[in-house]
Amino acid sequence: MAYQAGGQRSVPRPVPERPEAEAYLRDYATLVEAVPFPSVVFDRSWDVVLANTAFASLFRGVGPHPTAMPDDNFLRFVLFHPDAGAVLGRHESDWCLPMLAHFAAAVEQHGHDQGLQAIRREIAQDPIMEAAYRQGLPHWIRAVGERAVAQDGSVRPLLHPDPRWGATECRVVDETPRTLQEMGYTRLTLVLREVRRDRPRARGVRRGAAHLRVVPATEN
Repeated sequence: MAYQAGGQRSVPRPVPERPEAEAYLRDYATLVEAVPFPSVVFDRSWDVVLANTAFASLFRGVGPHPTAMPDDNFLRFVLFHPDAGAVLGRHESDWCLPMLAHFAAAVEQHGHDQGLQAIRREIAQDPIMEAAYRQGLPHWIRAVGERAVAQDGSVRPLLHPDPRWGATECRVVDETPRTLQEMGYTRLTLVLREVRRDRPRARGVRRGAAHLRVVPATEN
């Protein structure tokens, strides 16, 4: 686990080889835990290094999964966990596609990474996901432009299990300092936004295996 439940301090995975880097991460975990919004640090293959209690709370209702728990690998959760659409509103268009685009960019830059290769193989094993990745995704990226691979600043719907939030939105904020970047890590914080309760609820995708219906299987 990348964090301890019950409001305890986040504990980073013991991945850095240098003592000073490990010490930095431990202190950084204290900073992340102090943030009231869901915040997560992951490596370039989306393996979670540390996350705070607010992150655990957001995903507390998801069921078990052997490879796609949000505190283990956030990309796998978005793509493969059957409960992802119960938390991530407009799951296909606002979460799956942008993260698939970001994944494609990572593969192009770090194609030798074993973690990325493993995710790529899992995508290939799902015919619908593979068609979306190879054929539909390039079409979608051309349609939306450079913002397809941008994380920082995007506003996405959430279905928070805490009734004080419920159907809400978050702004994805990239808070990666230079030291984390040099370690190959990224930090994202989901800044929850209060929305008017007379607005329609963000509609999540049906539960089940990821199925990118919004992406055409073939290009025109």
